[in-house]
Amino acid sequence: MRQLINEVAAQVGIRAACQALDVPRGSYYRAARPLPPPPSRKPRARPARALSPDKRAEVLEVLTSDRFVDVAPPEVYATLLDDGVRHCSVRTMYRVLAAEAPVRERRNQLRHPSYAKPELLATGPNQVWSWDLTKLRAARKWTYYHLYVLLDIYSRYVVGWMLAHRESGGLARQLFAETCTKQQIDPDQLIVHADRGSAPRAKTLGQLFADLEVTSSFSRPHTSNDNPFSESQFKTMKYRPEYPARFPSYQEAYTSARSSLPGTTPSIVTRGSGT
Repeated sequence: MRQLINEVAAQVGIRAACQALDVPRGSYYRAARPLPPPPSRKPRARPARALSPDKRAEVLEVLTSDRFVDVAPPEVYATLLDDGVRHCSVRTMYRVLAAEAPVRERRNQLRHPSYAKPELLATGPNQVWSWDLTKLRAARKWTYYHLYVLLDIYSRYVVGWMLAHRESGGLARQLFAETCTKQQIDPDQLIVHADRGSAPRAKTLGQLFADLEVTSSFSRPHTSNDNPFSESQFKTMKYRPEYPARFPSYQEAYTSARSSLPGTTPSIVTRGSGT
């Protein structure tokens, strides 16, 4: 933009060029003026009354001792004063902790592990499945039908689904057992990704995966976007203009789910009551 203004300004002047291009003159001059180099900061000299390294080590040893390991520095300072001991000020205690040890927690406690983001690659069908449940509102308030959907992430083909009256690991096991048989899944062929809900982490479903040699993959804790394939499929189904607010009966919910999942044959369990 500055180059264009310079070309026009050579003929009509800077003011007219800025007005014609709707650019404030102040912005033009600021862009044309080189920025001054940042001021050089000299390292801060060590204060004459600063604690010596040996004294800092002594203060840190006191703060991390069994007596004061879970006590805040102001309380440590007051307790030592009652004992007639003064190592340093409260602020210096915080400086020592900030430089040498954690300030918030000095006890040797278990830390939450850092979970890696799941990255699943499918180069063909029936290599990676994504599955989840969603609730379909029934006629009565606080009543839902639970829709189980198994999605192949390579082709986005719904390999199996089930509509039930409740969420259950046993029903998920039944659906997976029938779908794996229908899709002819071989041992050590399939990876199944899901969130950390009660049904995906059910013991009965894990036992089935162990028997079939199916690898389980789960989303990170408290991370809602680690299972995007199933979530986007549910959003596509529910955000249609004709999607009803509530389903008067199980049969109507079943019919709507079947029309939303084209090209799939429902499992035998979906034809029952879902109990």
